[in-house]
Amino acid sequence: MSVDKDTVRRIAKLARLAVPEENLAPMADALNGIFNWVEMLGEVNVEGVPAMTSVIAQKLKWRPDAVTDGGNADALMANAPEHEGTFFVVPKVVE
Repeated sequence: MSVDKDTVRRIAKLARLAVPEENLAPMADALNGIFNWVEMLGEVNVEGVPAMTSVIAQKLKWRPDAVTDGGNADALMANAPEHEGTFFVVPKVVE
C-alpha cells in the first residue's frame, strides 16, 4: 500500500488534525515505512508458535465460584441517602 500527500491530508481531515502542508510529505514517507514493515511481518513463519496475551507468562489467580451472602438488600439500603424499596434514588441528570 502506498500513501501520498493527498491521502495524508484526507486522513488528517478525518482525524481532525491540523497538519501543515510542509509536514505532509514526511508524514507520507513515515506511513509508507510503517506499512512496509507491517507487510514484512506477514512473511514471518509463525507455524507452531502459540498465541500470547502478554510478553510475560503469568497465571491468573482463580477464586472458587461459590455462593456468597448476596441478597441482603435491606442492609445495603441502610447506607443509602435516599432509596425506594431496594433501589437507589439519584438525581435526574439527563433531560
